Amino acid sequence: MKITFKLFASLTDYLPAAVRTSNQVELEVADGATILQIIAPFSLPEKMVHLVLINGKYIAPEDRATHALQPDDVLAIWPPIAGG
Repeated sequence: MKITFKLFASLTDYLPAAVRTSNQVELEVADGATILQIIAPFSLPEKMVHLVLINGKYIAPEDRATHALQPDDVLAIWPPIAGG
């Protein structure tokens, strides 16, 4: 199934170079793939995976290993952001 995977701020460095400026990539993933299964090949540092949304809905850290995506879902991830 196809999903859209978006990374923001410093996490865009983990996307393939060709798509970094758009901060997103279309992925073909297995049916029933979970958030953690999808992000594993990108080697994102665990402490940098802070805000995780699927179609704009927050997914808590304890649910990321079991929450399966559906076709055409948008998975978006932000690192922790510090204010000044």
